[in-house]
Amino acid sequence: MVSTFAAALLAALGLSGPSATHAAPPSGATFFVSGHGWGHGVGLAQYGAYGYALHGWAAEDIVSHYYPGTELGQAPVKRVRVLLAPGSKKVVVSSRVPFTVRDAAGKTHKLPAGKQELGPGLKLKLGASTKALPAPLVFSPGTAPLALGNRAYRGTLRVTGGKAVRVVNVVGLESYLWGVVPSEMPDTWPAEALKSQAIVARTYALTHMLGGGDFDVYPDTRSQVYGGMAAESDSAHEAVDGTAGEVVLYKGELAQTFFFSSSGGRTANVQDVWNGSKPTPYLVSVPDPYDTLSPYHDWGPLKMSALRLGKRLGSRGSLLDVRTDTAADGRVRSMTLIGTKGNRTVSGSSVRAALGLRSTWFTMGTLSLTQPGRSLEYGTKTRLVGLARGIPQVTLESRPYGGQWKTLAVLKSRGGQVAATLSPKVTTDYRISSGIARSAVVRLSVAPSVRLTASSDRTAVTGLVKPLLPAAPVQVQRQGSNGAWTTVSTANVTADGAFEASVNLIPGSYRARVVAGKGFAAGLSPVLTVVSA
Repeated sequence: MVSTFAAALLAALGLSGPSATHAAPPSGATFFVSGHGWGHGVGLAQYGAYGYALHGWAAEDIVSHYYPGTELGQAPVKRVRVLLAPGSKKVVVSSRVPFTVRDAAGKTHKLPAGKQELGPGLKLKLGASTKALPAPLVFSPGTAPLALGNRAYRGTLRVTGGKAVRVVNVVGLESYLWGVVPSEMPDTWPAEALKSQAIVARTYALTHMLGGGDFDVYPDTRSQVYGGMAAESDSAHEAVDGTAGEVVLYKGELAQTFFFSSSGGRTANVQDVWNGSKPTPYLVSVPDPYDTLSPYHDWGPLKMSALRLGKRLGSRGSLLDVRTDTAADGRVRSMTLIGTKGNRTVSGSSVRAALGLRSTWFTMGTLSLTQPGRSLEYGTKTRLVGLARGIPQVTLESRPYGGQWKTLAVLKSRGGQVAATLSPKVTTDYRISSGIARSAVVRLSVAPSVRLTASSDRTAVTGLVKPLLPAAPVQVQRQGSNGAWTTVSTANVTADGAFEASVNLIPGSYRARVVAGKGFAAGLSPVLTVVSA
């Protein structure tokens, strides 16, 4: 008796038979990031303040909008110490008019106009001699300001030595703000916008002073950007002077007046941006309609491969996909990286820093197709699935063996997934494209359809191959006791797609294997089982 069946072993090995679904992970996903705004998103948005000022809002109203429930009061501190040089081999302090220096012993030395170059030993030119003075040294201006290197500063310069030279600028709070406001906001912006920046910057300086050391603030974004006299302008002077001493208070205490460039249309709740931050009544999400003036209101898309994204964010194994947890305003609180060796969750702020994004208000789009797990039998259908997250529809493109890329279909994304039922006639490459990015290419291999029949006298096998593949070689194989397949006869496909091979059909398992080439994978017939008569 002769019977046929589809061997489970062959199916498990992917050697025969079509597959309706594919369990393999996405292949070579392409990710793209689009977002809104620039900065952390908490507090005053500068482009929004600019817009409010253009629409006639006063500075106090602008401040009140971004920090609801606060009021204005007077600053309790009148001076600030700015670290200009944390540790240099040498510095140059100069003035175009005579100036003075006071040493640690309290003695004041007169210095002529010009430069004083100091190393860690703090040796100064005093008349005809050079002398080391006990630190700290406090340089005070004459009738013109002092300069450190090529940049002039108001106030005094406090210099210490040792292993390196350290310079701190001791300056009045209002004079400090003259160099901060135009460094943080364009001085060509409306007066009320600059005034709001002055109030916020003044408050920020007082609430971010570093206690216990010889300085209070840094001259850069670790505190606020402070450009000294070179940054000053008339409009910035007017903004600072017009709000002299004014700070933001909440229930009588100095408020935390965070600020940033562009909100994207809405500011953020503080607890949604910085992990561990407690909700603060005045650091809440508020609408920011005039942020449309910002060139960073919308940005992207930025494209990156799964390899690059996984490496930057530290995925466990190869990155397959990502999932984001977002706040009500759309900003990403955390992102889970789905890798071949497990998942890893990172904060939105960490993603922003690692990828160099403008803000945490972003969406991570994904384009990928799942690599088919096995070849497709000619004449059958399969379902190709993939991800198209962050975009409503994509174009499915195909390239048959030896051909060119062409548009095959438009696929709508449903729940971030796309699918297409395909029946290619030859091995074909596929990809999806959004106009923004393309996925990696997946290949759907097509194998000839092969059927095998035993002759009634058990001396030969015949078969049929589709499509027509004249002269294609056929191997008739028998399975040994160890499971290995051995060729026991050969033949060639005729012009009408048939073949016949002589073989002594003793009891056992047989199959026909057709290796056609020409864009086809190896084709295997279902197993033919020959049993004892």
